[in-house]
Order: sequence, then structure tokens, then C-alpha cells
Amino acid sequence: MAEIFTDTIWPWLVFIWPWIKIPVLILVIIVPVLLSVAYLTYWERKIIGWMQLRKGPNVVGPLGLLQPFADGLKLFLKETVIPSGANPIIFLLSPMITFVLALVAWAVIPFDEGWVLADINVGILYLFAISSLGVYGIVMAGWASNSKYAFLGALRSAAQMVSYEVSMGFVIVTVLFLVGSLNLSDIVRAQAGGIWNWHVVGILAPMCVVFFVSTLAETNRAPFDLPEAEAELVAGYFVEYSSFPFAMFFLGEYANMILMAGMTTILFLGGWHAPFPALEFVPGIIWFALKIAFVLFFFLWVRATFPRYRYDQLMRLGWKVFLPLSLAWVVLVAGIVEFTGG
Repeated sequence: MAEIFTDTIWPWLVFIWPWIKIPVLILVIIVPVLLSVAYLTYWERKIIGWMQLRKGPNVVGPLGLLQPFADGLKLFLKETVIPSGANPIIFLLSPMITFVLALVAWAVIPFDEGWVLADINVGILYLFAISSLGVYGIVMAGWASNSKYAFLGALRSAAQMVSYEVSMGFVIVTVLFLVGSLNLSDIVRAQAGGIWNWHVVGILAPMCVVFFVSTLAETNRAPFDLPEAEAELVAGYFVEYSSFPFAMFFLGEYANMILMAGMTTILFLGGWHAPFPALEFVPGIIWFALKIAFVLFFFLWVRATFPRYRYDQLMRLGWKVFLPLSLAWVVLVAGIVEFTGG
């Protein structure tokens, strides 16, 4: 059997590997991300249930662990309804754009030392560009639905995402001043040596808070879920969607949450590095996953704790608080780097 593998199968594997390498690596990344999205919905319902003294999902499977698959099966078996006044092409294209953009950003995320699909020198710029494009899927959905509720939700989302992207950009600039590189792996390597070297500890601590709150607004999460406000907009930009297109919006939103948690981990929490040098024997990908789970817990905790902002409060926070603060911190960090030689 070993001779058959060595003489027949192995030469073919060596020959075709360069052709199938990228698709295989893409699957290795996408499948765990989609499984994480499924179980993020489960843990969200569980954690919020515990905070509200409820049980959460506990019927489908042991401890309710099969609930995400039951929900997904239910969505996929339902009929896809396209409103008669909608633009069918753009109506169906917009959830695909949202879903695809949430996945392609993972190409530059370093999970561990050397564990990255595309280790490009402008990785942080690529991530920022992809996250900025996410607004297009939402605006297209709101316009193509031919519904005033969906259209208002899309307008709110566009204004909200653009507003908070500005402060997010300035926060990223402060990190780049300290590291001196746009490469995500270099940003993580600059935080090696223990928790006292992480960017969350030190001069960038306020920027970590600004970045995290901005990611809540960027992903339309509570208390900034005004584009999906049930009280006045029913469900916002995806009110007319059902079945598989709705599931793509749903998956895209939760995949974006995991992506933003990954960005927070890379920029401020040391990426794959252990909090203490004595714990470096634990594989880096485990630390990376644990830190993402830690940040996601705060996403869920905020949803269970804070009421929804009014729209004027949302804009005031973005333009009158975060923007001046982040801009002042850019000047401060630039001055410190200049006068101390980095």
C-alpha cells in the first residue's frame, strides 16, 4: 500500500498541488469561519439569556447545540420572495456582495506566525478598504427593495458607517505610527514579549476603546443598530428579504463581527502572542481564537446591557467626540514618535 502511494498517488499530488493550493487554503479558512458564525448566533442567544435569567436555546440537540443548523435549514427551505416593485438583479446581488466581502477580508488575517493566506505589505489598507465597501451591499438592498422602510434603513446605515470609518482610520494611523508598517504580521510581531507590550496597555488604550465602539457602529450592532431599528423601521434595509438572501445578510453581519474582533485582536491585543512569555508553548492560533472570543463577548454584553441610541446621539458621538479625540491622538502619538525616535 505504501509503495502504491509513493509510486502512483504522490507524484500526482506533487503535480496538481500548485493548482489546487489556493482553493484548498481558502476552504481551510472559510469553513471554520462559517462554523464560527453559526455558533456565534448560538452563544449570543445563550449569553443574553443568562444575563436576562433565561435558559436560551436548549431544545434542539444536547444543550441546544444543534439550534444553529435547525435555523439554517429552516431558512434555506423557505421560499425566496422578490417584491413586485423591486429591481430583481440588484435585490439578489446585494446580499451576495455583503456576504462575499465579509469572507474575502480573511485573506490577509494572520492566525499565527506564517499562517496567513496573503501576507501583503499593505494588509491593513486592504482590510480597511474591504470594510468600507460593505456599505454598498446595504445601500443597494435598501434601494432595490422599493420600500420606504428599507430605503430609510439603508440611508441610516450609509451615514453611520461613513461617520465611524473616519475615526477608525485615525485610530489605525496611530497604530501605524508606532509600528512603522502596514503589514498585519509586523503589527503583531511588534507586540511580542508579553501583555505589557500590547497596544491596549499604554498610550493607545483610549484608541482601543474608540476602535471597539466604532466596530459596533460599523457592524450595525446594538446600541448602534439604528439601520435595523424594529420600532420604527420594522427590520431596516433587509425588511423585504426572506429565505437564502436573508440568510446571506445574516451570515455577513456575524462574519463581520468576527472580522472586527480579529482586527481588534491584531491591532491592540497582541494577535497570536501569549499574554506572558511563559505561556508561549501554547500554539498561537489558540491564543488568537481565545482573544477573538473575548472581544466577541463584549459585543454580546453591550447588546444585552445598553439601550439603542437616538440618531442624533449616534452622529454626535461619531463627529463631535470620536473624530476630535482620534485626531488629537494622531498628533500626540506622532509627536512622541518624532521626539523619542520611535
